[in-house]
Amino acid sequence: MSNHSPIDDSVASLPIVIAPSPILKARALPVGPADADIVRDLIPRMFQTMYRAPGIGLAAPQVSHGLRVIVIDLMREDKSVPYAMVNPEIVATADELATREEGCLSLPNQYAEITRPARVKVRYFDPQGAKREVEADGLFSACLQHEIDHLNGVLFVDHLSNLKRNMIMRRLAKEIRQKSEGKS
Repeated sequence: MSNHSPIDDSVASLPIVIAPSPILKARALPVGPADADIVRDLIPRMFQTMYRAPGIGLAAPQVSHGLRVIVIDLMREDKSVPYAMVNPEIVATADELATREEGCLSLPNQYAEITRPARVKVRYFDPQGAKREVEADGLFSACLQHEIDHLNGVLFVDHLSNLKRNMIMRRLAKEIRQKSEGKS
């Protein structure tokens, strides 16, 4: 990473929830006016957590907040282009499909080929409350769909066959068990 790291040491990061935590399977609640202060505090901490992990996307349920908030920064060519989205929703998808390897900060070191619509249009509110729309393809499209899935209680492994999903979840449980045994 370049000297232009988006990490801000004045902002505290949050612990990332690891599967199979129940919050990861719950549908996140829409953000309303009463949540404004929480969201204003949460977004910079979510970016900090994502950058430190490091990752390219993070949904609020992954940091124990059941609200419809996601952050994304693909860090292309070492340039930070951060997106913070409140109440994002996919309003259009392409018929064409694309398959790419996905991983998830809540399933550390686990990866699988996932097929999703190649392009999406997402409507959301920015942190200032302005209504926005973005069209995405490639990695950005896959990342948006992955993070919005989190808001609906869906993990990337839920797009796999039961056999593949169970293999990944068993491997994750074994790695976590080995890590905790190594600490004691």
